[in-house]
Amino acid sequence: MAIIHDVHSHAHEEDVPGTVNLQVKEGEETHYGQALFPVPSPDPNDPLQWPTWKKNSILLSCSIFSFLGNSALIGPSTYIGLYAHEFGVSANTAAGLINYPNLAFGFGSLLLVPLYRKFGRRPVMLASMLTYAVGLIAASQCTTYGGLMGARVVHAFGSGVCEALPVQLVNDIFFLHERGQKLGWYTVALCLGATGPMFSGFMLAGGQSWRLYFYVEFAFAVALLIFSFFVVEETRYHRKIIHDAPSPEGTTTGLATTGSNKTEEAITEEHVSSPPSPSLIPARKPFSQQLSLWTGIDHNEPFFLMIARSFTYLLVPSTFWVITTYGIYIGLCGFAFSFIFPIKIVEAPYNWSQTNAGLHSIATIIGFGTALPFLPYVDKLAAYLTKRNNGIREAEMRLGMLLPAMIIAPAGQVLFGMAAEENLHWIAYMFGVAMTQWGGYFYFTVTLAYAVDSYTANLSEMLIIMNLGKQAISFGLSIEVLNWILTTGYAKVIAGAFTGVLVLNNLMVLVFMAFGKRIRVATSKTWLARMHRSSAVAGETH
Repeated sequence: MAIIHDVHSHAHEEDVPGTVNLQVKEGEETHYGQALFPVPSPDPNDPLQWPTWKKNSILLSCSIFSFLGNSALIGPSTYIGLYAHEFGVSANTAAGLINYPNLAFGFGSLLLVPLYRKFGRRPVMLASMLTYAVGLIAASQCTTYGGLMGARVVHAFGSGVCEALPVQLVNDIFFLHERGQKLGWYTVALCLGATGPMFSGFMLAGGQSWRLYFYVEFAFAVALLIFSFFVVEETRYHRKIIHDAPSPEGTTTGLATTGSNKTEEAITEEHVSSPPSPSLIPARKPFSQQLSLWTGIDHNEPFFLMIARSFTYLLVPSTFWVITTYGIYIGLCGFAFSFIFPIKIVEAPYNWSQTNAGLHSIATIIGFGTALPFLPYVDKLAAYLTKRNNGIREAEMRLGMLLPAMIIAPAGQVLFGMAAEENLHWIAYMFGVAMTQWGGYFYFTVTLAYAVDSYTANLSEMLIIMNLGKQAISFGLSIEVLNWILTTGYAKVIAGAFTGVLVLNNLMVLVFMAFGKRIRVATSKTWLARMHRSSAVAGETH
């Protein structure tokens, strides 16, 4: 396979994490007027050198996994009333079939992310898909509340890695100038998982049992497992980079080997002629080898230390912002919509049938669908500001895309709460959901990209605490949310308390836009940053 991308880029990260020099020298490959970063190696097995169709196929696979995992998690919320009647429990107890799997979904990352660092992305991804499928078929056969809870926890735990893997794979196979848009496509799939209740509602409307939903999810899970087996190649790679710039002593090109046991600070260079001899460049792996389930064990990865170290990222401001953003939008906004709309819409003055209780998901599709055309501008805005800044990229340059969302999402939350309180026309619920989800889409995408770009860290360790933290927050906020809303009132809780929390979180974009670089500089000088840099593995950072 021919080398696709130029390996002579001079792009590099500056002393401050999140500040990248993308200045172009004559003859170098550019995108949006910027040099390539990370700098690819001349090896055709380097994921950065893979053809676009292969990269997009991998992104498609993990994005579909994210959609299925989330739709299986929240889709059965339409059945809360049915579960309460069939198993003889209260509606709040039946809601536990959504809440507790949601917590297991987060804890899946705690085990599965260190496993894919140790054994590789491909085998862990396929194994987690298999676990997910087994849990689904088990759920379809359950006849007791406890049995269904157990099966739900299994498939939620198995699919828990579906939120970490896409971010990891985007970091592995795409360049910096592509990542905002690629993360946006993953976020679309993640967010559309919230439409699960609509599909389960349609099945109810057709007179089908709640078990059919799990059968359908299982069928898609098996199909995805087969597809992924053939298209998802191992992306863990230790890159060799060519440096063309001569040293003061007149030496020429170096080939820097970034092994798994070398940190970014400990990378050594071997000066050789440029370009490297074709005999030194390995051949592309044959297709049979690309399908191997065994990618080797990285003995230098401390499994349990990796888990423990992930909790230290709670002290990193940008990481904590991602956790609160996802936790609030999922735990307060998402679950409020999923729990309240099905209850309100079947009562007077609406009197919809139970089979239509999940139709608020249409508003979710509209919200995300109207946000999608703005996706390319996430990277284009950063590229424009980089060009104006003489080719120096700052991590905060994407954050301007959040300004409209900062206002629109809370406005939607207020509208939904007041619609429930005053029994407004059903279209008010739809507008409220669509507005909140429109804003949430941008916050999901941009805060995640910002956290990844702004801090030198092992990405996988950061993803562990991001996923565990946001699921824990959403679980804590949602476990009694139904009782709280029904007892206190829709306006006071949804339009008042929930909106207040959402506004405070959204306003943090102004803090990071104004002081983000100073925060990065200050954080980079702490003992925490020194610890993270000392353990950072080349290829896991930016």
